[in-house]
Amino acid sequence: MENNETLSGLSTDNFRKLVDGKETVLCILKNSKGCEVTVTNYGARVVSLLVPDKNGNMVDVVTGHNSIDEYLNTEEPYFGATCGRYGNRIAKGRFELDGVVYDQLAINNGPNNLHGGIKGFNSVVWDARQIDDATVEFTYLSKDGEEGFPGNLETTITFRLSDDNELIIDYKATTDKATVLNLTNHSYFNLSGEGDPSIGDHLLTINADTYLPTDDTAIPYGPAEKVEGTPMDFRTPKEVGKEINEDFEALIFGKGYDHTFILNKEEGEPGFCARCVSPKTGIIMDTYTTEPGVQLYTGNWMTGNCIGKSGKPYPVRAALCLETQHYPDSPNKPEYPTTVLRPGEVFESKTVYAFSIDK
Repeated sequence: MENNETLSGLSTDNFRKLVDGKETVLCILKNSKGCEVTVTNYGARVVSLLVPDKNGNMVDVVTGHNSIDEYLNTEEPYFGATCGRYGNRIAKGRFELDGVVYDQLAINNGPNNLHGGIKGFNSVVWDARQIDDATVEFTYLSKDGEEGFPGNLETTITFRLSDDNELIIDYKATTDKATVLNLTNHSYFNLSGEGDPSIGDHLLTINADTYLPTDDTAIPYGPAEKVEGTPMDFRTPKEVGKEINEDFEALIFGKGYDHTFILNKEEGEPGFCARCVSPKTGIIMDTYTTEPGVQLYTGNWMTGNCIGKSGKPYPVRAALCLETQHYPDSPNKPEYPTTVLRPGEVFESKTVYAFSIDK
């Protein structure tokens, strides 16, 4: 790929490196409206996302780094990344499937497995194929036994930037042995611009009447609970920071929001997930998905040690994530929508982040 400097100021040269014997690259997606998304095949991740604000200025609304070396050494390995084979947590790094116990999953988050383990999909180099100016396709073969998961899993992720200023992410996967699968994108958004120190003023709406309460290790422990009358209620627009420090068990355990909301829609059917608005820039992000849930994470573990693309640090709660997905620990909770994928089946999922202006 030729050397380009992106609209966000990134250099493709800084993303060329041999990692695990494969070359990393930065792919540039553009649309007719002047928007731009850059994605790298290291972790199949979004690096920058430029959309216009209410004054017509282009704003980069995702956190990230300026080079592949920074991503390799960051304290936050999930910026913009694809998480898998199982995004979110599996309790105690074990599950049973068809009578076989799989208990060799990495314990990399307290007593649990998180985002696929030590070297999840966020830390591998995917094969990249740029289809056109607005579309790139990443593929990866996760071999049987990788990070303790069964089955040779073929995964394809397509990123497309539409002329309606939508970032469309399509997921597809097949396996040759029964396995569990939960794919999501872990972009950290700040609609006031990456480098802005807080998302506390963002207005958030989530299309969910219920959420999953979790224990102090972030594992769901019981049936869904109603958001009504609690700080978890985002059914109408509310500032993210308004109740984030309330004396409420879920928020105390998570140091803020880090919970799955059960969407008011049919599983597998596309539907409205959430709306987020920055009062500073007027940028609106509407999220749509075929997934049954969304994990709201408010950057509670950000430290300020990470220096972002604009040279500014990313302090605590400098960004939020809307990770569309199935529920945490589903392999151990048969009452949840299944995350089992079997030979002959095709896993398909779609998430859309649509950007517009609040005028």
